[in-house]
Amino acid sequence: MIPEFNLEGKTALITGAGRGIGTGIAEVLAEAGADLAINALTSTYVVKFAEQLATRSGRRVLPFIADVTRSDQVEDLFSRVLGYFGRLDILVNNLGDAIPKPLVPLPDQEGEPVSDEEIRKVIDLNLTSTILCTRAAGKHFLDRRSGKVIIISSFAALRGRANLTLYAAAKSALWGFTRSLAVEWASCGIQVNAISPGIFPDPITTGEENYRQTIERARTSIPLGREGRLREVGLLALYLASAASDYMTGEMLFLDGGLTV
Repeated sequence: MIPEFNLEGKTALITGAGRGIGTGIAEVLAEAGADLAINALTSTYVVKFAEQLATRSGRRVLPFIADVTRSDQVEDLFSRVLGYFGRLDILVNNLGDAIPKPLVPLPDQEGEPVSDEEIRKVIDLNLTSTILCTRAAGKHFLDRRSGKVIIISSFAALRGRANLTLYAAAKSALWGFTRSLAVEWASCGIQVNAISPGIFPDPITTGEENYRQTIERARTSIPLGREGRLREVGLLALYLASAASDYMTGEMLFLDGGLTV
């Protein structure tokens, strides 16, 4: 292995890692030698995934159940992670989701405007969770004067799309958060960067039929002619988590097959 990409002796916490992009990131970081704390809201997928990944990789991979949109549960999560592993080197803020819906239905559409509850849910899942987890990791990273923060945004931060207004607002906010915190923590040797994935379908998340349809659409809508693969986000996350990226901070890297070009 190229030394700069070796994560042996490092510990990473990945939020929202029971399925989807989070699993692709976890797979690659474990292969590179990191021990992992993988978080999810429920045990439905994450417990089994952690067991399987630990067996395949030979690393310590532990599931941690917590709602990272709530500050009390975030503080408890970090206490448990640090209590078990003794250290944290990498934080991957991966949790996020959308509610595809117009802000207000157009004249030819039926339905209701987005509710207060839906606004709070989308903002909390995509933005609040990142702020809370990064704040919780901050004292540990700052005391050690070392750490890597990776934030998963979206192509929607740059490219507008109907029915994703709330999601785009939250993901765009992550871009500003990334840039400002990168400057704020730079003097302490901490790098803060973001990845904006394009179309990365997961059959567990979307269902088999939607998964097939997404792949078909990607063949014509993506310049490179295909959907993204979960492992590919993991490979870029490995770069940002490793010493190879020590001179990069405050960047938003688009991994989308040319979708936002």
